[in-house]
Amino acid sequence: MTQRIVAAFDFDGTITRRDTLVPFLKKYGTWKIAKGSLEALIGVRQESLRDSLKRSVLREIFLGYPLDRLKEEGKNYAASLPRLYRNEITELVNGHNDKGHELVLVTASLGCYARPAALTLGFDHIIAVELASKSGRLTGEMTGPNIRGPEKARLLRRHLGYGVVDLWAYGNSSGDAQMLQMADHAKKV
Repeated sequence: MTQRIVAAFDFDGTITRRDTLVPFLKKYGTWKIAKGSLEALIGVRQESLRDSLKRSVLREIFLGYPLDRLKEEGKNYAASLPRLYRNEITELVNGHNDKGHELVLVTASLGCYARPAALTLGFDHIIAVELASKSGRLTGEMTGPNIRGPEKARLLRRHLGYGVVDLWAYGNSSGDAQMLQMADHAKKV
């Protein structure tokens, strides 16, 4: 029986040289980012400040926004991202891909742009922050918790299932620590 080999990569700061979310959100208006941030800062929250800020800003920007439009804008933004890719990391991605390893992107970035970017890089599976929609309009809510820290590891573990897996993992921040800890081969980049 052939062992399943999986290479899991973070996106922002790992594949890319910097954050991709804030530049994407700025095109919808810095005043909306500021308003959402202020609401998170003065509101009562059940989660970390970082997660509360993200949830509030996304709600402020995307409540009622057309889903099809976001998908198109995400694809266009993804097409601009290769200039931010770290060559040494794309070489690792290509190396795993050439060996037939399963590639999984596990990111707190939005799926609307992370998915097309990852598919272009050859990823097989994308775990990203998704926005909920109803009747073709965004509700302004994420479909689940922010994908960092323990949530990143939980979702990757769920994707891997219960079989034997040789797991490679690449990340750059404290938000990747649990994913790196669960790997057989971990590399903080």
